[in-house]
Parts: sequence; C-alpha cells; structure tokens
Amino acid sequence: MKRFISLLVCITIIFNLIGCSNQQEHNNTSINLLTSFYPVYIMTLNITNGIENVNVNNMSNQNTGCLHDFQIQPEDMKNIEKANAFIINGVGMESFMDKITNELPNLKVIDSSVDIELLKSKEYKHENHKHSEYNTHIWVSISNYMKQVENICDSLINLDPYHESEYKKNTEIYLKKLNKLRDDMSNAINSTSKKDIITFHDSFPYFAKEFGLNIVEVINGESGSEPNAQEISSIIKIIQNSDVDALFVEPQYPLTTANVISSETNLKIYTLDPAVTGDANLDSYIKTMYANLNVLKEALH
Repeated sequence: MKRFISLLVCITIIFNLIGCSNQQEHNNTSINLLTSFYPVYIMTLNITNGIENVNVNNMSNQNTGCLHDFQIQPEDMKNIEKANAFIINGVGMESFMDKITNELPNLKVIDSSVDIELLKSKEYKHENHKHSEYNTHIWVSISNYMKQVENICDSLINLDPYHESEYKKNTEIYLKKLNKLRDDMSNAINSTSKKDIITFHDSFPYFAKEFGLNIVEVINGESGSEPNAQEISSIIKIIQNSDVDALFVEPQYPLTTANVISSETNLKIYTLDPAVTGDANLDSYIKTMYANLNVLKEALH
C-alpha cells in the first residue's frame, strides 16, 4: 500500500512538473500577428489588448488608406512570412493575396469578412481598373465591423487557445462599446429630416444601408482617378434636380473636384471619415464614427 501511495505521489509530481514546463514554454512563446491595413489593425489591437506575448503589427502605413492600389514589396513579404497569422479585411481589398498565397502556401490567413452580406461595387464596371466585384468597405458599417471583430476573435482562439478567455473578454468589452456607438448613430440619424446624400467616393454604401440613408450619387467611384468634365457636368445636373444640399468628402482625398461642384451648385461640403487612417489608439474607430455622427446631424438637419 505504501508503495502504491508513493507511486501516486511520484506520478502527481511528474505531471505537475510537465504541466509547469508546458506552461513556462507557452509563456515564452510569442504569437506574432500581422494585419493588412488600418481598420483591421485597430480591431486586432482591441482583441489582443494587454495579452502577454501576443504582438500585433500593421503591414501598410497607417496613413496609407484603402489598399486598392497597394503594391507588395519584398520587405512586406518578409514580415508576412514571419507572422503566425496574416489578418485581412477580405472581399478583395487585398488584391495582392494571390501573390502571397502562391509564395507562402502554408501561411495562416484570417479573413475578417466571413459571413458578411456583400454589396456590389460601382467600381467593378470600369474595365480599365482591377477591382473587386463587391464593395470592399465593409467596416464602415458598424454592424459589419462588429462581425469582423467576432470573426477575428474566433480565429485567434483557434490559433492560440491558451489565451481564449482573454480574447473573449477583450472582445466582449469592445463589442459593448461598439453596440452603444451603433445605437447612438441609429437614434441620431433616425431623427434627421433628410436622408439623401451625395458622397465623393464609394466608401459609405454599407453605412448608408445600415442607417437608412440614400446615396443619390457617388461622384468618384474609383480610387486614384478624377471625373472628367463631362462626368462633372452630369453630376451637377443630378444635384440640381435633387433635394440634396450637402456633399460629403473624405479627408484622405484632395478637394479639387469637390470644390468645383460646390461652386457650381452652392452645395456645402462636409467631411465624413471612413476610418481608414489614424493612430494606434484603441478607440480611434469609435471616435471617428462619433465625429461622423456630429457631421451628419449638422448636414441632415
């Protein structure tokens, strides 16, 4: 009996030592995450906030904006290769993914767009430019943004189950803030007298659908190009025949064409930010959206 008890004690000690060794080994192991661009970066920072040995870096410069014309450089490929997972927006925003997956077939890719209902892109009709068939700006809808956060959280738990409770706790905290933002946005827009808007780029269809706004016209559907004189003339006629009295531009683009249209139509220019650039502040998306809310309340009164 004494031998049996001694054996049990020995076995218990051995398992405890193995458990401590495994925990120590995990504690010394870093999880390196790389995000494709700014909105996904902010999502991932919130999900991983304060978790030891989980590192998040962003591939593109935080002032790059959307990745429509982004060109992968050798240094980018090196950084992607070092990552335990590459976290992307999806929907074709990262048009360079074929190149990456061809060179790095074993790369873990986390697509945040899974199970999000997509809208057709106005850019797709331009045959001289390679764009996604679907509008890629899913994060501008707060509900879609929340779904992206949930998708990333679930994928990180599969990748790193050791930190499951921490990922879940951070995600719950962030979703609570986002839910309040969505409610505030909905209540404020519902109380505005006007719902028709004109935007300068094709960044806000998901947002407009979510909050019951009607985009009468998108002045410049394509990134990196300007409408010609005939297109501007057509846009001016549309504005003159509509009840719209505000033009919404984005801070990431020059105002040259917007100023021309404004001077011809007496349309006041307002700025809506698609939250595609900024610093590494955890609440940057929320702050940007509240700033947009203030603009909308003024413009649609």
